Amino acid sequence: MLISINADNPQPRLIQQMVDILEDGGVIIYPTDTVYGIGCDITNKNAVERVARIRGLDPSKALFSFMCQDISQITDYSKTINNDVFRVIKHNTPGPFTFILNSNNKTPKILKNRKETIGVRLVDNNIVDALVRGLGRPILTASVKREGDDVQEYFSDPQEIYEVYGKRVDAVIDGGMSSNRPSTVIICTGDQPEVYREGAGVLK
Repeated sequence: MLISINADNPQPRLIQQMVDILEDGGVIIYPTDTVYGIGCDITNKNAVERVARIRGLDPSKALFSFMCQDISQITDYSKTINNDVFRVIKHNTPGPFTFILNSNNKTPKILKNRKETIGVRLVDNNIVDALVRGLGRPILTASVKREGDDVQEYFSDPQEIYEVYGKRVDAVIDGGMSSNRPSTVIICTGDQPEVYREGAGVLK
């Protein structure tokens, strides 16, 4: 189904409908402050595997990120964050950044990669904020790309996303047109944060 949710003032009834889908192990596509994302409850193994299949990825190798509510929730799943990294995250969120951190034992096994890192996001999007708060835990996110070998193009029109993915997910949220630039990726596993991929965000 395609559900239109107000980007400025998300309707509580519709947000709860989406949260119910996530709690039941469903998969949704939703707007962010960069490109549209496909995601699920990070604690539901079957749902995570389903997201990987939809994206054509191997669940054991896929590098998924989490949409988090705040820095406190990030630290639930990461090892201790040093002061320099903490300052960078605090000064640049909410915003179009993905921060790569060392994961801890609370990170679901299916999401642990060989480097034992996780990607986390605190986005500037009211719909995502309402979803994460409603669920009470992070939401998995992977960018919704156009299909094809080595394709690096992103959808910006939710109606077009629905036409391509509508039968493979439980809901597509129409939160308006999106950017077609992904987030800037910041590696925060060492002493100093380093830009790994230039995207929509510019570090302060």
